[in-house]
Amino acid sequence: MMIHYKTGGTDGVSLEMDKWKKTFEKMGHRVYYLSGECNNKILHPSLYHITDIAKRFYSYSFEGEHSFTNEKEYKKNVQIEVNKIKPIINSFINDHNIDLIVVQNIWSVAMNVALAIALEEVIENNNVKVLAQHHDFFWERKKGVHYGCDFSKEIANKYIPPTNPRYKHVVINQQGHDTLLKKKNIESTIVPNVFDFEAPLWKKDLYNSDFKSSLGINENDIIILQATRIVNRKAIELAIDVVNKMNLLKDQLIGKQLYNNHKFNNKSNFVLVLAGYDFDDSTQTYLSRLKAHALSLDVDLRVISDRVSHEREIVNNQKIYSLWDCYVYSDLITYPSYWEGWGNQFLEGLFAKVPMIVYEYPVFLTDIKNKGFDYISLGNKYKVNPTTDLVYIEDYILTKAAKSAIEYLFNKEKREISTNKNFEIGKKYFSFDSLYKQLSKILIS
Repeated sequence: MMIHYKTGGTDGVSLEMDKWKKTFEKMGHRVYYLSGECNNKILHPSLYHITDIAKRFYSYSFEGEHSFTNEKEYKKNVQIEVNKIKPIINSFINDHNIDLIVVQNIWSVAMNVALAIALEEVIENNNVKVLAQHHDFFWERKKGVHYGCDFSKEIANKYIPPTNPRYKHVVINQQGHDTLLKKKNIESTIVPNVFDFEAPLWKKDLYNSDFKSSLGINENDIIILQATRIVNRKAIELAIDVVNKMNLLKDQLIGKQLYNNHKFNNKSNFVLVLAGYDFDDSTQTYLSRLKAHALSLDVDLRVISDRVSHEREIVNNQKIYSLWDCYVYSDLITYPSYWEGWGNQFLEGLFAKVPMIVYEYPVFLTDIKNKGFDYISLGNKYKVNPTTDLVYIEDYILTKAAKSAIEYLFNKEKREISTNKNFEIGKKYFSFDSLYKQLSKILIS
């Protein structure tokens, strides 16, 4: 049984769960998902993390906001939710004869503290093995941690994550390993994100043949894909800034031949496409701030999250594309996050064989950069505009990145050599085969 707030999405945790599921099934296990939301449908609201009560718990627990009158009210509401959740988990374990629970981020990111408590209490009364995978931790948030009361601190100490010695823990990067050991004295195994590099390459087909026209993008337009969720730490404003610099060079490009043998003409535009959703944006203003920023710089920004899902489907007679369809039509990929637990979209870009514009976030520097990938760098230092709360980097870095991006668009040989090299490095270090070996070793031990 794999348990998380949501499944079947295009977010990093959902995608990684699917990879683990395939790997466990290859080992001969039968795998079940339990989640609050699945494929955009709410199944168990108490297990979800974007309900009003879950958000109130988080803001009071770790941000010190007054979402409850006092500690007594907070504690009472937490217990009410715990009592709702426990029967759901208990029934699922019994109905499916569960003998191993893989906990996904519930005991680390802590977006639903009642679920974290309920899960631990249920497991304590069931003879099941536990493997907890931690993608990111609540203490990594940009704003820091501000406990609302003694009870919220007690929850963090006891459950986020629990220190039960019979549980096995997995993290996705070296920093997570070191911090978990330092803060909680918990040993963990590093299992990085992976991708199925043996799968058939994504390609244009009958279903996605109308991808551009369906989204109102002209055939001659250049698609620059931002595939992540729309939340502050993804720093999508840097992608807007790069495209702005590329726009300044457009007049020099008219009449030149692109890597795909098309010609760049006076009707060609650089279009920044956001494929992810903004449901997880705690500020609830980030997307509107991005739109305002793009408008001020005259950058063509398209938000297509309502047309993209985990899998292809037809909804209300409208075609929904998979995330992979977006990659097929992308000419460049932006990955400007200043913080990532690892980097699923980076792996997807390697597999898609599309050049990437990357901000060198801390985990990228420690766990990925040394593998030798080719990419367009946005450096590793940023500042924050206090008026907009958007980040920015030095102007000369943006200009250099824009020129490099354009070279990858017009130099076919360089593009092919670089992206093929990246694919092979990714296959060597981050394949399903490496995940199979690591999970086998963990389960045996």
